[in-house]
Amino acid sequence: ISKDTSEFACDSLRAWWKNQGILDYPMARRLLILCDGGGSNSSRSHLFKQDLQVLADEIGLEIRIAHYPPYCSKYNPIEHRMFPHVTRSCQGVIFETYDQAQNYIEKTRTRKGLSVNAIILKKEYERGREMDSNILKTLNIKHDDDLKLWNYRISPRNLNKYVNPVI
Repeated sequence: ISKDTSEFACDSLRAWWKNQGILDYPMARRLLILCDGGGSNSSRSHLFKQDLQVLADEIGLEIRIAHYPPYCSKYNPIEHRMFPHVTRSCQGVIFETYDQAQNYIEKTRTRKGLSVNAIILKKEYERGREMDSNILKTLNIKHDDDLKLWNYRISPRNLNKYVNPVI
């Protein structure tokens, strides 16, 4: 169903927040997202920043992005804490349906208590989407002083809307 697009990346974050994140972190005011340096969520992608702005506006949280430099995503904790276990759960299985893939992924468990929830996003994602130049001008983005290319924050454009969110 999916392609590696910024819209897919942000829809995945949205689904996680609405289904799990808000339950685990009801008092959160910001999210930290660790991203690899390539693909749809590249540090150079204006489209990714546009989609993050829409997400920040929708959920009312500041989204802090920390991109790993090229060839350094192996240092991302999720690469070691989750992916090997999911791979082991799915080893040798040829998936015939999305539901089957979801079920095998959700069977992932470790002795230390890791369990995995999976959601299938049933939207068709198209490549080649164009950046809206008007939105680029309205991004509420602040780059860090250090490593500006890789570290930045995107805040909701209307903070007053979220002073006392209903949780």
